[in-house]
Amino acid sequence: MLRHEEGLDLEYYIQQIINGICQGSIYALMAIGYTVVVGVVGLVTFTHGEVIMLGAFAAFYAFQIFGNNFIIGLLAGFAASWLVGIFIYKICYERFFDAPRHISLICTIGVSMLLKNLAQIVFGPNQMPVLSVLPNKFFGIGSVGVTLMQIIIIVTVVVLSALLFLFFNKTKWGVRLRAVSQNKKAAALMGINVRATTLLGNCIGCGFGGVAGMLMAIYYQNIVATMGGSAGMKAFSSSVLGGLVNVPASALGGVLLGLIENLGIAFTSGSMRDIFAFGFLVVILLFLPGGLSAKKGARP
Repeated sequence: MLRHEEGLDLEYYIQQIINGICQGSIYALMAIGYTVVVGVVGLVTFTHGEVIMLGAFAAFYAFQIFGNNFIIGLLAGFAASWLVGIFIYKICYERFFDAPRHISLICTIGVSMLLKNLAQIVFGPNQMPVLSVLPNKFFGIGSVGVTLMQIIIIVTVVVLSALLFLFFNKTKWGVRLRAVSQNKKAAALMGINVRATTLLGNCIGCGFGGVAGMLMAIYYQNIVATMGGSAGMKAFSSSVLGGLVNVPASALGGVLLGLIENLGIAFTSGSMRDIFAFGFLVVILLFLPGGLSAKKGARP
């Protein structure tokens, strides 16, 4: 009997690892979007959580209008967040390029509060169900396995990450973005339109956040107008784990965060989820102040 219970415990922990990888993949996509905005483009933001939330709602209403079509929901989340990215850029960044960075930071705080409160007025304060978008077919042995939903979520994150890598390394706009991220004045002297390039980078980061919001809505099967606060903190934490400027390391930070959360609640309860996540962040930063991408001996 004891061996049987030990076997069940082992299966349970393995399943939590699988769940953690899937959930961490969503966090990774959030972190990629945040890192593109903050680390690559060089902008400061407190609006990423609201961008994620609006992407989720855009996908939700796309499902209501066009049926539970995953691709349409993904495109709706990306497009809506892209447009929100333009709005944020125009309000918070365009007029403050030469101003101290804290001016833009304060603007993003104000826009974050504006979007959050408008969302509660327009969408209401209550949770909305997001059901039956993807079939929950199970593949595995016994109680250990992966659902079709989890497979699609992980594949979506991997494909989008690969496309972003190709964009940064194989396209002219990607090279321009990398140049602007390294030195805006030098990029301008080389004839690069810094403002247009920065706008593009901000929109790409926001678009990835919107897709992450859509995936979160499908995975948890509900959305609420106040979900941006928690989502934004997870994106920020994952990005900090990666050192803020390194996209692959930030994605790794998101996966690790998801794993730590699920393994933590496997030993305790779901209410301890955030304690494990942010406790893990604090411990890592105590030993690696520059995040997971910091080189040994380098100053943070």
